[in-house]
Amino acid sequence: MKKIEAIIKPFKLDEVKEALQEVGLQGITVTEAKGFGRQKGHTELYRGAEYVVDFLPKVKVEIVLSDDAVETAIEAIRNAAQTGRIGDGKIFVSSIEEAIRIRTGETGDEAI
Repeated sequence: MKKIEAIIKPFKLDEVKEALQEVGLQGITVTEAKGFGRQKGHTELYRGAEYVVDFLPKVKVEIVLSDDAVETAIEAIRNAAQTGRIGDGKIFVSSIEEAIRIRTGETGDEAI
């Protein structure tokens, strides 16, 4: 099993969710996040005062899935989240040792 964590722009969330559903994946967790990478924030003007916005709004999408579905999910996320501009985000893939469904006690792929 693998866990995919994708940090994307907030306005791309619906497109990513639909792309994942189209490839047959369900059960995602979404968290609002703030951060920056190479874009390092920007300055804004508010009531005549200039200030730095260091942390930009992002959304973190997490999915746990079987090994054979990983490449399909990555492509779906990448194609749906890509704008071609800086700040599109990142996708991280890590291994999951065990998954347990609390309600039934199912483990492994059955728990997903």
